[in-house]
Amino acid sequence: MVEKTQHSSFWPSLYEPLRNVGARLAEWIAPPSEASSDEDAYRIAIELPGVADEDIELTVNDDVLTVKGEKKSVKEEEGRTWYFSERQYGTFSRSFRLPPDADGNKASAELKDGILVVTVAKKKDTSADGAKRVPISKG
Repeated sequence: MVEKTQHSSFWPSLYEPLRNVGARLAEWIAPPSEASSDEDAYRIAIELPGVADEDIELTVNDDVLTVKGEKKSVKEEEGRTWYFSERQYGTFSRSFRLPPDADGNKASAELKDGILVVTVAKKKDTSADGAKRVPISKG
């Protein structure tokens, strides 16, 4: 019985550093971003240098904004000797939970100089207007 206790406490500690490798790797590959807001909208700027607009997919679902895409490699191997390459290529995905007052139906995006800026309008504040009357149709 003592051996089982020793093994069960040994194995989890051995694998602990590897437990979240997938999540850490995804964060490392995920493009850097920043978020801001003003009176009218939220803005998320995402660095996507070298990514074409047709290689980016932007969706809003259940108050989550998701940016997916791929940075394609354009290396020509013929006649060239490569010594090193620090550039990153491949697919990426980044998701952002939108605040409750964000209107996901009113989202727009612009890609300029390798920066994708996503603008999500804020819902108009109707709390100051008080109760709203709901019309009843005659049947």
